[in-house]
Amino acid sequence: MKLEARNISVAVKARRLVSDCSVHLSAGELVGLIGPNGAGKSTLLKAIMGFRARDAGEVEIGGRPAASIPHRERARLLAFLPQERRVEWLLPAQNVVMLGRYPHQTGFGGATRADHAAVERSLEAVDGKSVADRPICVLSGGELTRILLARALAVEAPLLMVDEPITALDPYHQLHVMEILQRLAHEGRGVLAVIHDLSLAARFMDRIILMHEGRIIGDGAPANVLTDDLLADVYGIDVVRGAQDGQGFLSPWSRRSR
Repeated sequence: MKLEARNISVAVKARRLVSDCSVHLSAGELVGLIGPNGAGKSTLLKAIMGFRARDAGEVEIGGRPAASIPHRERARLLAFLPQERRVEWLLPAQNVVMLGRYPHQTGFGGATRADHAAVERSLEAVDGKSVADRPICVLSGGELTRILLARALAVEAPLLMVDEPITALDPYHQLHVMEILQRLAHEGRGVLAVIHDLSLAARFMDRIILMHEGRIIGDGAPANVLTDDLLADVYGIDVVRGAQDGQGFLSPWSRRSR
């Protein structure tokens, strides 16, 4: 399964938010979408998903125009975790995760054994079973993020797009979520994740797409995109680099004067 988004542009009045951006996502790869605040990352994801009107561009899923795929079928193929996570429902967390099974359900038969099994797997994957019975509106920010990720996982779609999946998480669960996304890719799903943590992006991503001022200015292996010159130009920072267990890493260290 492959997603192709070609020449996507989005504008609001006279302001261009995304300009001529092309993104591809294939089964078996974990791709990071990075860039400074306001670079257009979330807008690009929403435009690809069809949640934001495009001024130009086209999206294909599995070689088919996304607009021609019925909504329920498209929801089975492409799952999404949005950045916005304000939830005031009184539903128990496990019921919210069950919403991820909606694209698989038909008629009025209710949840099937397969649906319940998918919810159990998703809750276990995000370490969410301990809060499964609690109303989602009383969960902490980190707990809420993990439950909403579980809802996206419960779709069991071959393609998954997640917008800032480690927001509000402590370091343990940040690593846990990155391991989950990496495992999904190793199992054959395609995962595209907006992420701000350059250290985790360098460590976990197979490929990185770098956006700046609404445009894609880099797309390739982490070592080829996270260069000192590009990070200085785009973020205005210097980084330090090292190695642990045979794997290189970087950490933002100082701001450059602008």
